[in-house]
Amino acid sequence: MIQISAIIPEDASSLVGYYSYYVIFIIILYFLFQVFENWYAEKYHRPLFRNILVFRTLSNEQKTILESQSTFYNTLSQKHKKQFRHRVATFINDKKFVGREGAEITIEMQTLVAAIACMLSFGRKKYLYGILDTVIIFPKEFYSAVNDAYHKGEFNPRGKTLVLSWKHFKEGYQIGNDNYNLGLHEFMHAMHLEAKVGMDLDASRFMHHFQLIMRQLSDEELKKTLDNTKFFRAYAFANQYEFMAVLTEYFFESPKELKQHFPVVYDHVNKALNLQVAGF
Repeated sequence: MIQISAIIPEDASSLVGYYSYYVIFIIILYFLFQVFENWYAEKYHRPLFRNILVFRTLSNEQKTILESQSTFYNTLSQKHKKQFRHRVATFINDKKFVGREGAEITIEMQTLVAAIACMLSFGRKKYLYGILDTVIIFPKEFYSAVNDAYHKGEFNPRGKTLVLSWKHFKEGYQIGNDNYNLGLHEFMHAMHLEAKVGMDLDASRFMHHFQLIMRQLSDEELKKTLDNTKFFRAYAFANQYEFMAVLTEYFFESPKELKQHFPVVYDHVNKALNLQVAGF
């Protein structure tokens, strides 16, 4: 009979001990990184890293669409254009696009909707709107059972769905200085609601500056300026969510005027979105 026995190396226990120390070291290093990242985000109002991997790209047709219709994209540096294309491609890959009432989803629709979403979230590390799964596009205004009325756009957090009138969405691209941009308006609703329940650094920064903006609105001097200038359209004051959505439209379409009349509010929006990185 041949007896076979396992041979255990004498230094096995020391090897296990070594790996235990290694794991503990990695955990401590990760914890210290988290502490530093939190400190950096709070001090400088921006994430330490916005992009780690940039590998997706767009087709020539999609690039042409961005170059011909996205002013924001054309103002970016070559480095940031590459990041933007990666994010647009990732957004398109991540979301489901559905056409209704005869609207057929085209490459232009996907590219421009993704571009607006990524423009708004370009300064953020978390940019894909995890609260959103599906984008539904109608040719024009659509009936909404929510309040028995016709809408141009809406965000449904329960259904994780954003709905747009393509006619009015396109007007937001074509007219860049009227402070009406349906895409920005609806995606800000999605961002705002996601930040309200989020635990990440982008969400914390957004809510911090949003609360400071709301505090500004209680300032008597600011109220007086708002009354005198009539700067924002009346719909902005429907509620806090609508104010933030309308404010975002003004921030992108009339940045100089907004900064001139309300510099503190402008600064808070800029820091909430971290769009200093794009030259705002």
